[in-house]
Amino acid sequence: MNFLILCLMCLWLYLPGFLANTFAMMWGKWLPKTGYGPWPIDGGRTLKDGNRMLGDGKTWNGLIGGSLTSGLLCILMVVMTNDGSGAGALDDTTIFASPLSGAGDAWFSVGGTMMSAFVLGTFLGFMCLVGDSTGSFFKRRRGLKREGDISSKAPLLDTLPFAISVFLAGQIFLESSWLADEALRLPMLILVLITPVLHRSFNLIGYAIGWKDVPY
Repeated sequence: MNFLILCLMCLWLYLPGFLANTFAMMWGKWLPKTGYGPWPIDGGRTLKDGNRMLGDGKTWNGLIGGSLTSGLLCILMVVMTNDGSGAGALDDTTIFASPLSGAGDAWFSVGGTMMSAFVLGTFLGFMCLVGDSTGSFFKRRRGLKREGDISSKAPLLDTLPFAISVFLAGQIFLESSWLADEALRLPMLILVLITPVLHRSFNLIGYAIGWKDVPY
């Protein structure tokens, strides 16, 4: 099987997880402008080291909004492809496979195709943001703080935890679906290694169009 196609298919299938950070940033930045939030996940609490648990950058509006938007993206992906209900073993006929391919009667197969896609996408988005929050936790333990709208630089802690969290969740919890196929494990490793570059590129684009206050 073509390895490049496998890598691109892996990125496509996990796109709801990979874009959850961007969605969370949008909810965290824009929702407060309507008068709602922000609501920091850590409630402003500090630990014994004198630093915030997570910081102002990790909010409930970002976590919930980002996760649910990932669910909507997954629905769009399924609409653009197919429901994958009869898909069998992983193949390389197309990069743009349905995220539900091979799912069968997996735990997220509930309430029909669209609901299954929404649950799957929300799950991937949530796991991404859990990983991202884990990275923030360790940033704070190193004394890397957020100052107003300016976030401290920590390229690896800003990228690797969310990528690892998404892929591990897929391998452990997504059962027989293509997202858990062992053929995607090496592509996952490659994508983890290049995620800092991808993340930096997306941030530069977001900064250029005014979605981010800093280019990192």
